Amino acid sequence: MRQGLWQGTRVLAGLSLLGVALTGCGVLAAQDGSAPAATVEGAASPEGPPPPSDARAPAGSPASPAATPGPTPVPTPGTGPRCPVLRCTSVVLTGDMAVDRALWEQAGKDAAAAGHSGTDLVPGLEGQRRYLDGSDLAVCHLDAPVGLPDGPFAARPSYNLPPQIIAAAKDIGYEACTTAGRHSADRASDGLLRTLDALDAAGVQHTGSYRTARESGEILILQAAAAKVAVIAGTDRLNGRATEYPWQVDMLDPAAMVAKARKARELGADVVIGAMHAGDEFSAVPNARQKEVAHALADSGQFTLVYGHGSRSVLPLENHHGTWIAYGLGNGIAEVSARSVLNGEGLLLRVQFGQDAAGSWSVTDLAWAPTVMVTDPYRWCSVAADSPQGQCAGPEADAASRLRTVTVLESMGAAAAGAHELLITLEK
Repeated sequence: MRQGLWQGTRVLAGLSLLGVALTGCGVLAAQDGSAPAATVEGAASPEGPPPPSDARAPAGSPASPAATPGPTPVPTPGTGPRCPVLRCTSVVLTGDMAVDRALWEQAGKDAAAAGHSGTDLVPGLEGQRRYLDGSDLAVCHLDAPVGLPDGPFAARPSYNLPPQIIAAAKDIGYEACTTAGRHSADRASDGLLRTLDALDAAGVQHTGSYRTARESGEILILQAAAAKVAVIAGTDRLNGRATEYPWQVDMLDPAAMVAKARKARELGADVVIGAMHAGDEFSAVPNARQKEVAHALADSGQFTLVYGHGSRSVLPLENHHGTWIAYGLGNGIAEVSARSVLNGEGLLLRVQFGQDAAGSWSVTDLAWAPTVMVTDPYRWCSVAADSPQGQCAGPEADAASRLRTVTVLESMGAAAAGAHELLITLEK
């Protein structure tokens, strides 16, 4: 069971901002017809004071900067593995929610089987619930805009996903989704706004795409029982499309991401996670740009963990000078595609962050579960060694998928550095 209640806040320069209630009307909120002024990273809001002068400075070690001295922290073990230090928080991370045609057709059949009309994507994701229940927080990735509940939906090359994927993600336990992706601009501003409205309506926090310039300066900070966890996102491209305004989608800019991470620290974040949407499709290795950005984020001293998605394939885990990088988690949900067997495979990552007696936060446990999509009916399924859902695609297929995934994820020394398989059935 998850401990306590989580609380999500998007914060700008020390001020909590009121949410903007909108419907998908294709017009950006708070615009007066003129081009908005560009926001300056790290600048104070014109409506509030500058960040506190005693904000935490970046640490020289991979561990997060220590908190300002105060009352002795209360031991809080969090949900998940045994906490080896004073306080712990665990976060589950997954890859793209790539709802292609085969999945929404299956979701229509699932809805009919349950005796109602429409699209029901919960059965397809149900296998993830047990893992999410074993963590304090969970973050998914929504790479593309959503359409109207009754469609029309569309897949490649210009996505318009069923909005029911958001309700399904909320149902099985996701608190937040990143939204900076290569398909974020597929349906222009209307699609972007519609997606943010749907996330807000479902109660799913989000970061990576925005309604206004002011909102783009906000920092997503999730509150767990033991820690405040910030998420900073960016995408390497928009597949040749352009947004209506430059601030609508966060791009993969290490300087901008580090500036946001510093702001998150000033606002009290204990843990900062960087999310990169990048990579060569169906690759087994990170490309030069991925490594450059990931190492820049890690070397800044501001990020506690960096992870990625976008290649539609699992990529290696690396411990870079003490900071963990998961280059690619593959797809969180997707169709089984003739283009590549890798499209239907993924990696669920659970990261435990711990605070030591000195007040510093770092990764204290990194566990992974290899996953596949199975057909007839379409379902997400774990092929971890403990087979928590039983057989997935069959003994031989499951073994081949698991071997393929483990070989890649351990190819940059992850096992020797302490990353291990997540055997959820062995946890109480």
